[in-house]
Amino acid sequence: MLSAVIITYNEEKNIERCLESLQTVADEIVVIDSLSTDKTKQICQSFNVQFIEQKFLGYIEQKNFAIAQTKYDFILSLDADEALSNTLKESILQQKQNGFEYNAYSMNRCTNFCGKWIKHGTWYPDKKIRLINKQKGKWGGVNPHDKLEMQSGSSVQHLKGDLLHYSYYALEEVITQNNKFTTIQAQAMLQQGKKASWVKLFINPLVAFINGYIFKLGFLDGADGFFIASSVAYQTMVKYAKLMKLQQQKYK
Repeated sequence: MLSAVIITYNEEKNIERCLESLQTVADEIVVIDSLSTDKTKQICQSFNVQFIEQKFLGYIEQKNFAIAQTKYDFILSLDADEALSNTLKESILQQKQNGFEYNAYSMNRCTNFCGKWIKHGTWYPDKKIRLINKQKGKWGGVNPHDKLEMQSGSSVQHLKGDLLHYSYYALEEVITQNNKFTTIQAQAMLQQGKKASWVKLFINPLVAFINGYIFKLGFLDGADGFFIASSVAYQTMVKYAKLMKLQQQKYK
């Protein structure tokens, strides 16, 4: 048996696609909603899901709360703007039929950027663990970049097929998201005692751009690949700039 979990906040343009992709795979779908003000709740209630409203606790905390609401040991965690490809559905169903012989399963995530699937750079294959035995792992990482972390010695199998990520519909959304996430990242880094420096502020963005655009072949995605590599570099720079400002305020 398999539980699927999703956290939502104002996801009316994405959630139906996500839920439809889970219909033949999950035996239970749990949606944890952060008090949406759009039609997310109505859309979810048109499906056979357990819909729970919970004030946002933080990305990691909200997703661990979601896991705690599930009935079955094996859970598949998706974001509302993600969906299973047909090949990935078949892979999961095969593992389900075999009784889930591994503690965790990873999969490649393919991102749709303004209508185009990105197949290179830092955005692909973007390997993620998303299907786990909840007795063996939980969400960790640094907000907002959460990840499922497994206990030492856990067995992991990689699945065929892509997790389809419908991330950005317009360039403006990238800028808005970068501003939001860099603020969260800087605050989390400050709490962890990490330090910003002028070296990190200048060198790390350059390294991020070269890595994504050259070494990970982002240039093969054309103009979109250049924009994405530049965006990753910009996000890196802003993250450290905000951390530097927080450090200055803290030690005044």
